[in-house]
Amino acid sequence: MSGAQVGGSVVQAGRIEHLTVYGPPPTAPAAPALPVPRQLPPTPRRLVGREDELAALDRSLEESPEAADVTVVVTGPAGVGKTVLAAQWLRRLAGRFPDGQLYADLRGHAPGGPADPAEALGGFLRAFGISPVPRSLAEGAALWRSLAAERRIAVLLDNASTAAQVRPLLPGSEHAVVVVTSRRRLTGLGIDGAVFQPVEVLSDAAAAQLLAQRVGEDRVARERDAAAEVVERCAGLPLAVCLAAARIAARPVQPLAATAEALGQESERLAALDVEGEAVRHALDASFEVLGADAVRLYRLLGLLPFPVFTLEVACAVGDLSAAEADRLLDGLIDVHLLEEIEEGRFRFHDLVKLHARARAAALRELPEGKAAVDRVLDWYLASATAAEALLSPSHRTQRRDYTVEPVPRAREFADDAAAVGWLDAETGRLADALRWAADTGRSRTAWQLVDAMWPLFLRLRPARLWIDAHRIGRTAARAAGDRTGELRMLTSGGTGLRNAGEGEEAAEWFTEALRLARTVGEPLVEADALYGLSQTHRTAGRLAEAAHCLRATIALREARGYVRGTALARLALGDVLLADGRPAEAAPVIRGAHRELAAVPAAYEAARALAFLGQAQAALGEYEEAGRSYAEALAEFRAGRARHWEARVLELVGDLARDRGDTAEAAARYRESLAHYQALAAPDTARLTAGLDALGTLTTPPDADPEDGEGGTCPCT
Repeated sequence: MSGAQVGGSVVQAGRIEHLTVYGPPPTAPAAPALPVPRQLPPTPRRLVGREDELAALDRSLEESPEAADVTVVVTGPAGVGKTVLAAQWLRRLAGRFPDGQLYADLRGHAPGGPADPAEALGGFLRAFGISPVPRSLAEGAALWRSLAAERRIAVLLDNASTAAQVRPLLPGSEHAVVVVTSRRRLTGLGIDGAVFQPVEVLSDAAAAQLLAQRVGEDRVARERDAAAEVVERCAGLPLAVCLAAARIAARPVQPLAATAEALGQESERLAALDVEGEAVRHALDASFEVLGADAVRLYRLLGLLPFPVFTLEVACAVGDLSAAEADRLLDGLIDVHLLEEIEEGRFRFHDLVKLHARARAAALRELPEGKAAVDRVLDWYLASATAAEALLSPSHRTQRRDYTVEPVPRAREFADDAAAVGWLDAETGRLADALRWAADTGRSRTAWQLVDAMWPLFLRLRPARLWIDAHRIGRTAARAAGDRTGELRMLTSGGTGLRNAGEGEEAAEWFTEALRLARTVGEPLVEADALYGLSQTHRTAGRLAEAAHCLRATIALREARGYVRGTALARLALGDVLLADGRPAEAAPVIRGAHRELAAVPAAYEAARALAFLGQAQAALGEYEEAGRSYAEALAEFRAGRARHWEARVLELVGDLARDRGDTAEAAARYRESLAHYQALAAPDTARLTAGLDALGTLTTPPDADPEDGEGGTCPCT
C-alpha cells in the first residue's frame, strides 16, 4: 500500500499480535460514465436522388470548416424525406461531432399539437447526465447553452412547427451544427442566421431507382412500363414510392401492373400532390388493403390512440393480444411501411400515417369494441403507474383504483426504483396524453386516479407545468365523479406542485380549499395534510409565525390519531421554522425528538434529514463537535440512499462548519464538492455555492424545506 505506515506491538518470535494500517479510506466507486449521445434516427445505407441536396448542405459548412455555429433549415412537403436527408448528412459528418449527435421530434403536425420545447430540452440535458432539469424553459435553455458551449455536437430538430418552438433549443455554440426539418418554411429563423435548404419531390429517374432498390432491379426490369406507371402515379413523393414498393414486395407473384392499376384510380390527385389530402391518403389505403384481417383490426384500434409513439405493451392492451400475437401483427404493419420501430419494443406512426389510421378508426369510436379498447389502454396505464407509485412512494399509495375492464391488463413490472423512474421518464408525454384522453372521453374516475398514480413522476422528475395542469384536470374529474376523497387528494398534491413552481398564493388557495373540505367531510388526517401544505407556503413566503401555527395544529391532529411518521415530519418542519426564525435553542429539542421518532419508524431518509437540521441547530449554538457528528451520520445515510440533493446540502453545511471554525481550506474543499453535486442536479443552489466559494460568506437563511418529502401531497391514511 503506497504511503501506508505499519505500527503496533510485535513478539520477538515473529508472530504479529497487533497490526494497524494507516492509509487513505476506501472511496466509493465512481458512477459509470454516460455514453456519448448518438441519437440520430436510422437511415438507409444509400440515399437515392439526393446528391444535389447533400452537396448544398456540404457547401453550408465551407465557410466554417470546423463546423462552427451553423443552423440549416430543411423544408419541404410531408413525406418528401427531410428527416432521412438531414440524418444521413449528419451521420456522414460524425467525425466532426465527437461530443454527440442529438435528436428531438418536435411533433409539429402531430394530432395532439406540437411538443413543448421544454420536453426536448429535458431530453438533451438528461443525455449529458443533468437530472433533474430546471423547471422553467428559460433556465433550461440557459443551462443547455452553457452545456453546449465547449462541445462539438450536432442537433437534429425534427418536425418543427414554428421558429419560436426552435429558438430555445439552439445551442448558440461556436462548435455546433443544428439541422431543423419542417413542412413550413420557418423564415423567422433567418433572423437567427439560419440558412435554408428546400427539398423537392424526386425526379422520375430517382423515384424509379428508389423503387428498384426496394423491390429488386430484376423485377423492375421485367415490367418497365408498369414500374414507370407506379413511379408516375406516386408523383415523386418518397413516402408514396416506399409504400407502393412495400405493397409490391408483399406480393412477390403479383405483377407490378396490379399496383399500377390500384394507384391509377387516384392518378389525378397524386399528380396534384396535396400532401395532407387525398393523394397520400389513397397511397396509404393501397398499402392498408394488402393487410390481413387481424392486422387491419389492430391498425384501426391503434388509430384510437392519442399519441403516435407506443410500446408493445400498449399494442397488447389496445388489441387484447398476447405479446407474441401483437409482435407478429406489428411486424406486418412495419413490412408495408405503415409503422416504424424506433427502438426495441417501441413503435411510431408517421404523422400522415397516424391521420390515416385515425380515419380508419373513426367508425369504432362509439362501438363496444372501440370503447373496450380505450378502457384497456387507460387501465394499463393506470395499473402500471400505480405499480411504480407503490414501489417509489408507498406511503402515498392509499387511494382506491376503479379499473374498468376485467381482468385488468397486466401492469408493467419494475425490478427496482431506477427501472420505475426510467419508465415514468420515458412515458411522461404519453401518460399526460392518456390523462387528457380519459378526461375528454368522460372517464372521470380513471382521470383523477391516473393523476394520483403519477405522484412519483411529479416528485422525482419535477415537470412543473405538467404537475399543475394534471392536477387541474384531476380536480375537475374528481368533482365530476362526485368523489370527495379524490378531490381532497388532488387539492393537496396539486397545491404542492403549485408551491414548488413558485405559485405560492394559488397554492395557499388550494390548501385552504382542501382544509375547508376536509373539515366538512370529517377527514382529520387530510385536514392535517392541508395545514402542512399551508405551513410550507407560509415558510416560503417568510411568514414564520403563521407557518409555526399551522405546524402545531398539524402535529396535534396527527398525534391524536397515532400517525407517528407524519407527526415526526411535522415536528421536523417546525424545527426548520424555528431555525429560520433565529431560535436554535428552541429548535434543537424539537428536531431531536423528531429524529428519535423517525429512527424508530424506521424512516432512514427522513431521520437523516432530521440529523442535518439538528447539525444546523448545534452549529448555531456553538456545539461544533456535536454538529460535525450529526452531519457525518446524515451524509453517510444520504450517500447510501443516493439522495444527491441532500448529500450536496450536507456537504455545504460541513463547509459552513469548517468556515465558522476558521478552517477556510477545508471549507473551500467541501464547498467545491457540494457545488459539483448541485451542478449535476441543475439545482438553483449552484449560484449560492459559487458566491460562497468566492467570498466564503455565510448563508443568511437556510434553504426551503426539501419538497422531496412530499408531505404536502400525501394522504397518510395507513
